[in-house]
Amino acid sequence: MTRMDRIPFNLPSMVGRELEYIVEAVHGGHLAGDGVFTRRCQQWLEEQCGAHKVLLAHSCTAALEMAALLCDAGPGDEVILPSFTFVSTANAFVLRGATPVFVDIRPDTLNLDERLIEEAITPRTRAIVPVHYAGVSCDMDAITAIAARHGLRVIEDAAQALGSTYRGRGLGTIGDLGCWSFHETKNFISGEGGALVIRDPGLVERAEILREKGTDRSKFFRGQVDKYTWVDVGSSYLPSELVAAYLFAQLEHAQEILAKRRALFARYYAGLVSLQDEGLLRLPVVPPDCEPNGHLFYVLLKNEETRDALLAHLSANGVNAVFHYVPLHESPVGRAVGRVSGALTHTESTSRRLLRLPCYYSLTEGEQDEVMDLLRRFFMMRQRP
Repeated sequence: MTRMDRIPFNLPSMVGRELEYIVEAVHGGHLAGDGVFTRRCQQWLEEQCGAHKVLLAHSCTAALEMAALLCDAGPGDEVILPSFTFVSTANAFVLRGATPVFVDIRPDTLNLDERLIEEAITPRTRAIVPVHYAGVSCDMDAITAIAARHGLRVIEDAAQALGSTYRGRGLGTIGDLGCWSFHETKNFISGEGGALVIRDPGLVERAEILREKGTDRSKFFRGQVDKYTWVDVGSSYLPSELVAAYLFAQLEHAQEILAKRRALFARYYAGLVSLQDEGLLRLPVVPPDCEPNGHLFYVLLKNEETRDALLAHLSANGVNAVFHYVPLHESPVGRAVGRVSGALTHTESTSRRLLRLPCYYSLTEGEQDEVMDLLRRFFMMRQRP
């Protein structure tokens, strides 16, 4: 290993029977999508998360694109979302010709500020897309109430939030549609991978069609039609059985993985709270009605210069920490195709001050202690006369 990645930002792990299940899938003679392991994953997610219907996809990006299709987003439509998010949140709708409308985030949770949503709504608004940053829930009661008043769809970008809850409900299962990620940086991984969560039973049949290239192939395999044909728009959104096999082995150890990630989060918080008490940084805020999944741990520094200096200090000592999103409204495409509603003060400030620390299943307590010691040393050096 190089000095840079002695403690990497992320390190994928195998926790159970991943390789065994991959071999089983190969020997089973079905490597394309919707095989035995795909069905096992979907059933597990439906039962364990309280979801009406789950369809695996090859990424959370794919799930978001399916959601955009299901809500019939198109030219002239607008979709409300935070600018502080990954590009896929907006791209799914821009690909349909819709306009992303960027709203500021709350300064505490860094989630879409529900108090600013209604002033962004116009007659062209079709959906609201809350993003649960770091696995901490948005105020879903307020957001769903706003959507109900205005006849809008709610599509949860829960890429980081599988295993998190809001008032006892699993994130991704509260809106009309939800999207999860199984990217290698997430809690439960399959390399790439995602899932679309469908709460409205009336959307299930069309979702299956969209996912199968716009055909009724799923009906054919269930014996509901004697041949399948092209009946709608769509694309190939299915993951292979190899991806599903790896994922199912992870899901079998879901409680163990969740416990470890939450323990890492709690340990970082306890070890760094003294720096917050001294006013040197700010730690994540978790509202009392939220139970997060410990997906990531970040610190907010006083300004961009301090953030960049800390980043360089960690890197020089072999720890790979990273900052997060460049706000979408500041990107070339965001400027060209999006619309800003109000001032995005907290979005812009947060993006320049946030630093994410290493957080992954196999991170040891010793490695975590080293990361925290480096943060303390950094501030001690800056406080010297």
